[in-house]
Amino acid sequence: MADDGSAIRRRRQCPECGRRFTTVETTSLSVIKRSGVGEPFSRIKIINGVRKACQGRPVTEDDLAMLAQEVEENIRSSGAAEIDAHEVGLAILGPLQKLDEVAYLRFASVYQAFESLEDFESAISLLRHEAQNAAAENAAKIAKGKSSEKSPI
Repeated sequence: MADDGSAIRRRRQCPECGRRFTTVETTSLSVIKRSGVGEPFSRIKIINGVRKACQGRPVTEDDLAMLAQEVEENIRSSGAAEIDAHEVGLAILGPLQKLDEVAYLRFASVYQAFESLEDFESAISLLRHEAQNAAAENAAKIAKGKSSEKSPI
């Protein structure tokens, strides 16, 4: 494996002369724009787009690179050779929400074309609801772990 799993390096042997050589096999992933034009998938474009939403936030370049890698892995796991640009944007939203909620709101406001304060309020309400559910799940896991511990008697 090479290039974060997007390429496979193989050693081969020529059946005629017996010489050995190396090949690098990659899969191609095309992003189809709204105009119908296809272009190769690019992590750099994801990083640049998300970087704008992360301005002034405690997000490092390494965080952005990891986010882009996660997005690419999620997209490639679908097995499709072509994906709509809209789907790429949707794939960014989940990892970005985990990384930084303010950056998520900034990105979502542009990507999902928020037009009013109500759009922001509903997105914030959804984030709060998800955070409360996650906190409740963690509390339940902790309580379950403590109840399953046996006393040393």
